[in-house]
Amino acid sequence: MTKFKIKIINKIATEGLALFDEKYQLGEEIKNPAGIMVRSSTVDTGNFADLLAVARAGAGVNNISVDKATRQGICIFNTPGANANAVAELVFIMAGLGVRHIHGAIDFCRELLGLPDEQIAAKVEAGKAKFRGHELAGKTLGVLGLGQIGVRVANRGAGQGMQTIGFDPMPALENIHRLSSRVVISRSLKKVVSQADILTVHMPYNDKTKKIINTELLAELPDGAILLNYARGEIVDNSAVISALNSGKISCFITDFPDSRILAHPQVIATPHLGASTAESEEHCATMAVRELKDYLEYGTVSRSVNFPTAESIPGSSVHTRLIMINRDTPGMIGFASQTLGAHSVNIASYLNESNGEIGYNIIDLESPVTQDVFNEINAHPGVIRTRIIPLR
Repeated sequence: MTKFKIKIINKIATEGLALFDEKYQLGEEIKNPAGIMVRSSTVDTGNFADLLAVARAGAGVNNISVDKATRQGICIFNTPGANANAVAELVFIMAGLGVRHIHGAIDFCRELLGLPDEQIAAKVEAGKAKFRGHELAGKTLGVLGLGQIGVRVANRGAGQGMQTIGFDPMPALENIHRLSSRVVISRSLKKVVSQADILTVHMPYNDKTKKIINTELLAELPDGAILLNYARGEIVDNSAVISALNSGKISCFITDFPDSRILAHPQVIATPHLGASTAESEEHCATMAVRELKDYLEYGTVSRSVNFPTAESIPGSSVHTRLIMINRDTPGMIGFASQTLGAHSVNIASYLNESNGEIGYNIIDLESPVTQDVFNEINAHPGVIRTRIIPLR
């Protein structure tokens, strides 16, 4: 039996890897994989001649050459929402730590180690005023990005008695339906920023969001605001943040993406990319990614892809072979495939075509095998990017 070769990059939760059965060969050293499982490492799909799909155990895919993959007919999956609860929880842990100056208070207490209890008690009473903070309740929380993480953050803020305002340039309806009625949605990015005592960023990284938190936007914040970045490091211009900290425009910057410019600043609290680092999140991401990859390799079905349209079809009992045709989204492709198969007396049991405006994805279920000549004829069409034959019996 021919096995699907799966290259494992980074540490993938064992609960997910356990879902691969005897049809799969897994390993870090596999040279020509059909599929790749990855978390945060860079993947250049151009380096893999036989690659069919990449499954990212996480939401962001800026570490994967998505545009190149699309041109190659390689499907890229991610796992939106699988780590959303972990990130949202951490945002509020860190926001609370920032407004109450907990990090400084912990360091202060550690410095008392070795003193007699009487002196410790005296110094605690004398020093605690330095760490007087604020409550989250009653403050205005600005949430930039209302995806699955942003919605959870906004809802938690509203639940803690915060005045919560959200902004998303292209909100997904399914996410907005989950938003609390106490969260105000603004159509203006600057309006949200200008009101936020605490501003937290949850946008995907792309050309439009690169350094979107810059000098101009930071100037809109109320003086003394707190900024959090648990999305992607490249979204925030750290040089602009340092200037805003030095001027007092923001009082604290809390980030999951430390670099040499910000680590030395006393008003920066940095964590080492811990947003999704919980056992539960890693398990959810891994299991979702494995299921997506298996369904694609075994049946050609597509769900939660960032570059292919969703296409899900259950083969009927009469289906012998599933033909997958990936093409540029140009007119006439459905007719071409149907006519070619008909000319060779291949009966079509069902035909599913889906498009995302760039890629046409076709699941064509056939009642007989496809000869190499038919396959080659379809594959040779200039509009076709890639084809696959999946025997089902």
